[in-house]
Amino acid sequence: MRASNRPKAAFTALLSLAALLGSAPAGAQAASTQTASEGDAEVRILTAEAVQAQKQLQQTFTNLQFEDFGPAPVKGPIYQAVAGGRVIYFAPESEHILFAAVYDKNGVNVTALTQDKSARKRLAVIDPAKALAIGPEGAPTVIEFTDPDCPYCRALERFWLAKAAEGKPVRRLVYFVSGIHPQAAAKAEHILCSPDKAEAFKAVYSGAEPKELRKCTPGHAKVEGDAEIVRQVGIGGTPTLFVDGKLISGFQQAELEEFLASKVAPSRGDK
Repeated sequence: MRASNRPKAAFTALLSLAALLGSAPAGAQAASTQTASEGDAEVRILTAEAVQAQKQLQQTFTNLQFEDFGPAPVKGPIYQAVAGGRVIYFAPESEHILFAAVYDKNGVNVTALTQDKSARKRLAVIDPAKALAIGPEGAPTVIEFTDPDCPYCRALERFWLAKAAEGKPVRRLVYFVSGIHPQAAAKAEHILCSPDKAEAFKAVYSGAEPKELRKCTPGHAKVEGDAEIVRQVGIGGTPTLFVDGKLISGFQQAELEEFLASKVAPSRGDK
């Protein structure tokens, strides 16, 4: 699976927010002076509402600078849903779907709050004892859903190895996602049936193709058990991580760097 590509969140968030505030989409140009028909009156009313919405935007988000203001394609009420740990917004009247980060007037990312709440619910069904543990005990813990044939999962593996070499190891609780690539289940079972599972994991994720994939009853059962956990948690793509109780979809290096930086003990001079 590919890493998540975030759309232009600021523009889309404003689009969502304007609709959530109930502003009727209309042009922000001055109202027509013609009054010969009801149609002209309707245009004038909509324009007045748009002008009021523009003023409200300026007054609510005083630091926001924008060049243009006008009608949005989204119409009617907007509803939210959580799909694969990600919040999406749906406008049934105009049949639009929005991938957005919505902020309130205080700058709080309410979309992130919803995602975090969803992540906490999902974590409740994950049993750490059923994971393949990779990394030293006592290191910061990360829950990782991964696919042996996912290119971004392999990039994530290289990242973890590089960080471990820098003295920033993590303890990874790994669950295999085997329903995307055809050989994922067999490769996951091979890893789980190997005498040194961590080394086998490293080899497979480096691109090595074993001459013969190992098979064993416990490994097969673990792959099937992971598939059930994936279904219960609702994992739709790889890699998917739970870090400090928050869900990270895709290989988001900046977020992981921030997580690791927060776990580094301050030196004596910093105290």
